[in-house]
Amino acid sequence: MTATDRAIQLAVAAAEAASDKLADDIVAFDVSERMAITDVFLVCSASNDRQVRSVVDAVEEKLRDLGARPVSREGEREGRWVLLDYVEIVVHVQHAEERVFYALERLWKDCPTIELPAEVNAGRGPRAGDGA
Repeated sequence: MTATDRAIQLAVAAAEAASDKLADDIVAFDVSERMAITDVFLVCSASNDRQVRSVVDAVEEKLRDLGARPVSREGEREGRWVLLDYVEIVVHVQHAEERVFYALERLWKDCPTIELPAEVNAGRGPRAGDGA
């Protein structure tokens, strides 16, 4: 089983919205084989708390335009790691320090990545945990 077309559509839209707000290192994992609760994890980072909130707002607005609303939100108050659960996808917007510390990529490295438009990560920093 692979991620549904709808999940991929939402992941790409969320990635584009995050990129528009200058999120770094945006990556989407197809976790449908490993998890029954969602198809895609989208992970991105931001350099400060204000930018984390800005990315979250942009993602919510873009996905709302596609008829999707999060069923839950976690971490908004602190602004260091915000999780948006849309059932088909889960969006993680992390402060750069949390991204390095928690290294979600290591947890999901065996899952295939979903190809995102080239402009989403154009000119952005290396992936957290790549050692670069």
